[in-house]
Amino acid sequence: MEYTIRKVTIGDYDAMYALWSSTEQSRRAMNPVDDSRDGINRYLKRNPDTCFAAESGGRMIGVILTGHDGRRAMIHHLCIHPDYRRMGIAGALVSIAEEALKKEGIQKVFGLAFKDNDAANAFWEQQGYSIRTNLNYRNKSLNDAVPTGE
Repeated sequence: MEYTIRKVTIGDYDAMYALWSSTEQSRRAMNPVDDSRDGINRYLKRNPDTCFAAESGGRMIGVILTGHDGRRAMIHHLCIHPDYRRMGIAGALVSIAEEALKKEGIQKVFGLAFKDNDAANAFWEQQGYSIRTNLNYRNKSLNDAVPTGE
């Protein structure tokens, strides 16, 4: 199957949102503030060269949003449409995002996957991402509309 990879723009928001909505795990990771059009627009303005979409036949089939703080990077969203999984698209998106981060001087990247998402955890292991057992991931919502998680 042929596909192309290109940078994401805010003009892709509707296609991204539809893609994220196509999987239960992606829907579970979304929140109404950060993943709104305004939230994604802010994210893309801060990270214009590290977010990519895969397309086939004019349809978005994969997306990765990757950003950094100048020191370390985080993969915030990686989603492949269920009909296009196990074709190497996710690995290609991760690779191009990692290369973009290297060009920006970033030396370390991390990502999150729900503990019960076996497919995602296996994928990240195959990509060389290790589990940190010496850290606790903590978060705090500064907006009542953003859930804190479990």
